[in-house]
Amino acid sequence: MVNKKTAPVDASSGAAAPAEPAGPRARDAERSQQALLAAAAAEFAEHGLGGARMDRIAERAGLNKRLIYYYYGNKDDLFLAVLEDAYRRIREAEQQLHLTDLDPPEAVRRLTAFTWDYYLKHPEFLTLLNSENLHRATHLQRSERVREMNSPLVQTLAEVLARGQRDGVFRGGVDPVQLYISIAGLAYFYQSNRHTLSAIFGRNLMAPKACSERLSHITDVVLGYLLRD
Repeated sequence: MVNKKTAPVDASSGAAAPAEPAGPRARDAERSQQALLAAAAAEFAEHGLGGARMDRIAERAGLNKRLIYYYYGNKDDLFLAVLEDAYRRIREAEQQLHLTDLDPPEAVRRLTAFTWDYYLKHPEFLTLLNSENLHRATHLQRSERVREMNSPLVQTLAEVLARGQRDGVFRGGVDPVQLYISIAGLAYFYQSNRHTLSAIFGRNLMAPKACSERLSHITDVVLGYLLRD
């Protein structure tokens, strides 16, 4: 979070001097924070929370290390800011799917495909979550923003499920949180364990054909559970 500075005082009158135009300075601050978040995300994804170094983050961002402490305080608070930013990005991307405008089965199919593809394109998201789970979500437990960001997704899924039930295509009694965890988990486990799974089964499970088959399988599993006979 940006520290708020008091307005300068006019020594001759003791009154606060007129504030300088905030526009360009605010934009510079925002650019600096975004550069630091991007650099920190790469550093945390590569080295984990324990192995990440503030000097490397500053070097990646091309900024003075003091700015990290100025904007974020310490490494743990910076890690939380990175997690919040990562969740913001995926939740905003999900909103662009406009799931409530789609036929319920198509909405679930679209969300499943989006989740799979997002994890493929943003492997750093998975590694950040792995790191936070190692720390028992001690950072996310401090964040009200993350809970607020996830509420619209749960509400959207609840609306899709209710409409599907009214239309007679979905079974009733489905918890939207459990459904999303299943969708995310089926994609997350496969991708986060791709190296070990490929080794023990002797197959390249990240080959394009294997990835296509996996998405098809996940979609069939999820819709097979939801659709009424």
